[in-house]
Amino acid sequence: MSYKVLRILALGAAIALAVGITFSGRVSALFQGQRAASQTSAAGSERKVRYWYDAMSPQHHYNKAGKAPDGMDLVPQYAEDKAIQTASPTSASAPGGERKVLYWYDAMSPQHHYNKAGKAPDGMDLVPQYADDNTSQGGSATTTAAMPAGTVKIAPEKQQLIGVRTATVDLHSLVRTVRTTGQLTSDETKLAHIHVKVNGYIDKSYVDFVGQLVKKGQPLFTLYSPDLVATEEEYLIAKRGAKEMGSSQFPDVSQGSQSLLRSTRERLKLWDISDEQIKKLDETGEVTKTLTFYSPVSGFVTDRKAFPQTAVTPDMDLYAISDLSTIWVNADVYEYEVPFVKVGQTANMELSYYAGKTYTGKITYIYPTVDPVSHTVKARIEFANRNFDLKPQMFANVQLKINYGKQIVVPQEAIMDSGDKQYVFVVHDGGLFEPRVIQMGAKLEGNVVVLSGLNAGETIVTSGNFLIDSESRLRSAMAGMQH
Repeated sequence: MSYKVLRILALGAAIALAVGITFSGRVSALFQGQRAASQTSAAGSERKVRYWYDAMSPQHHYNKAGKAPDGMDLVPQYAEDKAIQTASPTSASAPGGERKVLYWYDAMSPQHHYNKAGKAPDGMDLVPQYADDNTSQGGSATTTAAMPAGTVKIAPEKQQLIGVRTATVDLHSLVRTVRTTGQLTSDETKLAHIHVKVNGYIDKSYVDFVGQLVKKGQPLFTLYSPDLVATEEEYLIAKRGAKEMGSSQFPDVSQGSQSLLRSTRERLKLWDISDEQIKKLDETGEVTKTLTFYSPVSGFVTDRKAFPQTAVTPDMDLYAISDLSTIWVNADVYEYEVPFVKVGQTANMELSYYAGKTYTGKITYIYPTVDPVSHTVKARIEFANRNFDLKPQMFANVQLKINYGKQIVVPQEAIMDSGDKQYVFVVHDGGLFEPRVIQMGAKLEGNVVVLSGLNAGETIVTSGNFLIDSESRLRSAMAGMQH
């Protein structure tokens, strides 16, 4: 019996203990709730909550307690807290008239102003601009308002996220090398073609093969011509007549003899009979059956049609002689490079036949026509050829040095091309990026010469400009919709 009684008593004690714990917790919670309510009431009587705000973005206000978008608890703003209350953007003027709101603006497009608080087109809260603050949160509102259309503001963390890189614009001394090919040819101003001016027959030929080097004044061939022999006889007769009748008392006779002598002498000279040959004719008084013709220039024989016992006429090209002491190279220059190639410009040439040797010449002429197949313009370059290493019809590699002087140069990837215009993004203080239209010049190995639109010392975007351009176009489109 005693064991059962003890067991029942133990069970009852356990039940009583459990009930006590349960009710004591509720009673304690009740008392704590009453205490918290009393504290809240007391606090309400001492400090009044005007609104709640996000500690990471104090300009975002809420009407009740809760969670901020980043998951943190909202912080209460009390009426008597002057420091935070002064920064409140929810009212047009703070208590006591400490700060006056001039307007509200979009933080991503500060040039867009609004008359009252609200939401920006991207869903963000509008930010107030105070009368006593020359700068808005995140940048200069006054500067942005004066910026050209399409200017965007990007926070530093966002710049880092999209990989924005910048560079400072500077002046550089630019020299560009244009590499092209060319073909060697004879100097056309030093070509001589040998003709006779009377009908006749070649008696002897002293220069008898193509490629032979001849000197100026060297004999080429002898010619027998009946007309030439007859004129020589007339000259000798006229000379004797002038000698005998020159002292005649009759002026007409004297003048006629002198006139006949002059006319026959002039006819010999017109037939390319030299003064030395006429002098010899005067001294000997004998008609020469054949006359010798001499080379008027020094050079190489490039063509020959003068053979012994051959009948010749004035229209026959008996010899062609080319002076190769200078040589021409006709280099092909592409159309877009022609404006930078000038007469007098220095050029270097290399030949595969003479490895390691460089020749230096100058551009003497730029041809006025374009090759319809290759769309190139030929530039004529003149080279000295003292040892006759350079031979016509050789092919050569030519380098033209183009000096642009000091120019503003930017990387090619920094330029945005919309088709009808080219522009870059100029960086300003406060994370502002201004689209600036430029005029492009020559392209040099990944860089571009800027003729106008940029100044030395300005900073431009060199990487990440595609995303900035998208933001700029979006802002411009939204501005057009609002206005």
